[in-house]
Amino acid sequence: MSIVRNAQGKEIRAKNKGFFRTLFSQWQLMVMSVPMLLYVLLFNYGPMWGWVTAFQDYKPKLGMLGSKFVGLKNFEWLFTRQDFINSIRNTLAMSVINLVFGTVSSILLAILLNEVRNRGFKRTVQTVTYLPHFLSMVIVVGMAQNIFSSNGAVNALLMNLGLVREPVFFLGEGKYFWWLVGVINVWKEVGWNTIIYISAMTAIDPCLYEAASIDGAGRFHKIMNVTLPGIRSTFVILLIMNIGHLMEAGFEIQYLLGSSVVMDWSQTIDVFVLQYGISKQQYGVATAAGMFKSIVAIILLVSANAISRRLGEDTLI
Repeated sequence: MSIVRNAQGKEIRAKNKGFFRTLFSQWQLMVMSVPMLLYVLLFNYGPMWGWVTAFQDYKPKLGMLGSKFVGLKNFEWLFTRQDFINSIRNTLAMSVINLVFGTVSSILLAILLNEVRNRGFKRTVQTVTYLPHFLSMVIVVGMAQNIFSSNGAVNALLMNLGLVREPVFFLGEGKYFWWLVGVINVWKEVGWNTIIYISAMTAIDPCLYEAASIDGAGRFHKIMNVTLPGIRSTFVILLIMNIGHLMEAGFEIQYLLGSSVVMDWSQTIDVFVLQYGISKQQYGVATAAGMFKSIVAIILLVSANAISRRLGEDTLI
């Protein structure tokens, strides 16, 4: 039972609908959700049965039922490997760089586009900035290799401006690799990510801008006091989701752009799993590494959501 008020303000008791009664009354929505539910169960939860191999000395000929159970031996072996420790460091570093650069650039671009009054120019900029999202990562990495090569456009510009005397070996020095990944990801995804923030800005009540104008607020003050607070809930939800993906710095760009020269800086957990799972056929070790990444991601997601709830912000769960 729940207490509600009628049109006259009197309290009345309303009977809560049961779960199955609500489910039956919305059966059309339930039917529409069945394909997606099956997809999630089949491709997201079904493969979790393979986590058993993380606790086995898995042999393909013997299968999961015939392989020897070794407990936490694979996990213990992982954390004695310096290359796995480096892969954790690289994954977190590149994820944080992508998160900070991607979020800041997306919000800045969305604010700038929101202030543009010429619709034709605004649509043109939007189209140009989100088209790279649809490019294959192979093409993007190929372009980056040409641009950042010793005789590429970036080195030519730096030398013409007198900032360097000789070409910088961007692709062969590990200290540049994380930042290259960040720059490439921003260029590729900034326009696509901006769409979400622009949509949130269009939902802001125009009366708030009119009231700010009456109070004498300029464009900058409107942005700080109306626009940014108006997209705060969207920002918080996206931030929680992105924190849950901190263990997924990427695979394609690191695998394609990396080389043996910068391996200590380019190898992520996903590249480590590919190397040991496919190349070296140590399936138990590779599964343990992937399982570790998933568990840490869940912990980060739940923790970020709990902190957001504690601070009184919107939450994902």
